[in-house]
Amino acid sequence: MDVTRRTVSLGLLAAGLPGCASGQRIPVLASSSAQGAPSRATAPPPKPTPDSGYDAWVRAFRGRAASKGISTATLDAAFRGAGYLPKVIENDRAQFQSRRTLEDYIAIAASDARLRTGREMLSRHARMLDRIEARYGVQKEVIVAIWGMESSYGDRRGSTPVISALSTLGYKSRRAGFFEGQLVAALAILQSGDISPAKMTGSWAGAMGHTQFIPTTYQAHAVDFTGDGRRDIWSDDPTDALASAANYLAQSGWQAGRLWGVEVRLPSGSDDLVTRSVADWRARGVTRASGGAVPDHGSASLILPSGAGGPAFLLFHNYKVFRAYNNSMKYALGVGHLADRLAGGGPLVGDFGTDAQGLTLEERKEIQTRLTAAGFDTEGADGVIGDKTTAAIRAFEQARGHPVTGIASQTLLRQLRG
Repeated sequence: MDVTRRTVSLGLLAAGLPGCASGQRIPVLASSSAQGAPSRATAPPPKPTPDSGYDAWVRAFRGRAASKGISTATLDAAFRGAGYLPKVIENDRAQFQSRRTLEDYIAIAASDARLRTGREMLSRHARMLDRIEARYGVQKEVIVAIWGMESSYGDRRGSTPVISALSTLGYKSRRAGFFEGQLVAALAILQSGDISPAKMTGSWAGAMGHTQFIPTTYQAHAVDFTGDGRRDIWSDDPTDALASAANYLAQSGWQAGRLWGVEVRLPSGSDDLVTRSVADWRARGVTRASGGAVPDHGSASLILPSGAGGPAFLLFHNYKVFRAYNNSMKYALGVGHLADRLAGGGPLVGDFGTDAQGLTLEERKEIQTRLTAAGFDTEGADGVIGDKTTAAIRAFEQARGHPVTGIASQTLLRQLRG
């Protein structure tokens, strides 16, 4: 449990994968202003590059895989057309370069576009989601929030051939042993007949389908909810994938009908950050940030992830289950908040304050809105200053004859308002 006196370090990520359902690290969230709007157009798969060292590694690996029950026929089919992918190694070495503040992360997680699409999906798949919730006891808004966080509701399932990606990582990554184990698991999935090699695609690190399961997680938790004899998390039909995510949470100890946590308001001077009963927290003057008494969903721990003065949260048992799905504080808070918004809750009440340029989130949103209105499209106004917004700022500054900085600042805001 993350309990800290003042600040949880937001720069520390567990070493692991970019995909989820792995207990590893935060997936890369795309925002309209940071990385471009989600699109259903699938990027072309990367093409293998000849590499004699990779070929030798595969020959040796085949013997190790055979000793673990993988048939020659499965190996032949899986590696027919597979090959070394240099871009995968580049991604593996660069994965820790991106950092987002908690404020940015939550803004992207519960962006207007993600909320709008999530509500549409709740309506479109209402019957299926009701059945999954009844079977596994996981609220449908939680299931849809995980779907939205993992693959933007299926838009970003990944197009990299999993066998090529995992064999490349097994051959030449920092965690070769881990990825070789995932490769063996992926081959076992192929051998079971759930998917063909050509259709087994995912992220550059082998996270697959709507819910971005790594192969060992798939083996342990994927389910055939449609009853067609295959646990298909890859197809356009998300049923098996969403049921599998619910099964993962249920098997990790999800408590049906209970909250993951709640934003709270602290009495002045409160600095007693421990796990207590809700009755104890109430007695100490802790209230719900949106008003009223804190609901009792079992013992709760208090965190101030942005330090004193920022939003505060009481975390219940189901927060730990989110951390089992992805061992990241930012992920757990982001997916929990998105689920709350999809269930009809409001934005966070607590104030993150200003950034290094003295701008609030609302002022950054205003900058994006005004830039777009002036003809310099930021492709969204979520308050997250990413590549699209930076390019728009530079173009605006150049067009107006201002020094070209690309920085969202109070000076820029005054120029846009002028």
